[in-house]
Amino acid sequence: MPVQINVHDAKTQFSALLDRVLGGEEIIIAKAGTPVARLTPLLPAAGRSRVPGSRLGRMRMADDFDAPLPADFLSGETP
Repeated sequence: MPVQINVHDAKTQFSALLDRVLGGEEIIIAKAGTPVARLTPLLPAAGRSRVPGSRLGRMRMADDFDAPLPADFLSGETP
């Protein structure tokens, strides 16, 4: 069950609230008793980390990939 904290307490206890969130707790921040925000831990990134150059030799880019688009395409004409 999430804990509700008012804005003033959230500002003065922010570091402690982050520690609680890291422990798995969900914190609701309220303004004048009305919930306005939810403080939750971020989910870890899905899959493995990106490795630059890992697709080297497995992809092909057309020589004209950055060529201007045809005028009929830009004008919205259909064939």
